[in-house]
Amino acid sequence: MPKRRHLRLLSGFVALGLLAAACGDDDDGDGPTTTEADAGTTDEGAASQDEVTLDELCTEAKDAGVEAPEGFTVRLVTDIGKVDDRTFNQFAFEGMQAAADCFGFDTSYIETVSQADYAQNIATSLQGGPDVVITTGSLLATDTLSAANANPDTDFIGLDQFHPEYPGNYVGVLYREDEGGYLAGVMAASLSETGVVGVVGGRQDVPPVVKLVNGYEAGAKSVNPDVQVLSVYNESFDDTAKGESDARQFIGEGADVIFGAGGKTGSAAVQAAALDGVWGIGVDQDEYFTTFDGGTAPGADRIATSAVKRVDIGVFDQIVAALDGTFEGGSVTFAAADGGVTYAPFHDADIPEEAAAALEEARQGLADGSIETGIDPVTGEPQ
Repeated sequence: MPKRRHLRLLSGFVALGLLAAACGDDDDGDGPTTTEADAGTTDEGAASQDEVTLDELCTEAKDAGVEAPEGFTVRLVTDIGKVDDRTFNQFAFEGMQAAADCFGFDTSYIETVSQADYAQNIATSLQGGPDVVITTGSLLATDTLSAANANPDTDFIGLDQFHPEYPGNYVGVLYREDEGGYLAGVMAASLSETGVVGVVGGRQDVPPVVKLVNGYEAGAKSVNPDVQVLSVYNESFDDTAKGESDARQFIGEGADVIFGAGGKTGSAAVQAAALDGVWGIGVDQDEYFTTFDGGTAPGADRIATSAVKRVDIGVFDQIVAALDGTFEGGSVTFAAADGGVTYAPFHDADIPEEAAAALEEARQGLADGSIETGIDPVTGEPQ
């Protein structure tokens, strides 16, 4: 089905790219946790300055007359992890919460503990007939498709979920993670003094992770063809001990920049890098605000930037489509061209001017099409 997006909510979105020029704890359990979501927006992970905000999108939607009918309900099912994972799941949750705060509807969420729980968690979320169900991550794609086919009166928003075809009540919200990884690689190679950089990834069977890892290598080699890129995939997105270990192994092999591309596993690698005095690069959200607590956590001056993908806006946009009757099945892809993929401000990091210039040049090139990553935008494999 054709790719599309609700451009009325993205009229200010291109300004996100200008920000570049201007510069949760998982606990083990026996099953899913279902919790009522608090009313209110948790926008602490958003970057600043010229970035479009969820409040701005709320105002735009309300000015267009969008309202939530009485009893409107949205439910979220996370991938393995929680809504405070500081990256992907949290950004999706923030998008849902922003919409709930804007329009005043009810929300709830289920935090997945095991991959075996995906189908049951989606079934649980469907109890009572919600208007919208959001599922986060490519690993939920098959179960989300089955649920959408079986529940035509509910709209499904599947983040990072690709299918050749979608039913009319199911939209796959996709991102060019290869472009985000490319930007991280450009920054890494521009900062590196040793000529060795590393990336700590999540699961290799998750295409967005593969896109980030391979995009990172492509971006780094665009700056320095001789750069050595150390990479590793992990079996879990929430193994912080393994993330720390990976980072320190790479540092021991000479890496002086570490990119975390694997949820809390990757974030732990970024933290470990920063605490060891080398550069870290975050992913999905601006990890200066999440992983480094807005600059109050140790090492905040060593997070160079983050490869940001606006999951929150993808969620907000599609909820508005469900509210105003324009929701339709298919896929929508966000990229550097529309600001859906970009990089975070440098905050406390002392970034050399030449590195900042190289990063912005790469962002502009990806946005205008003069630079291509060389990575398949679906599978993440080199083309």
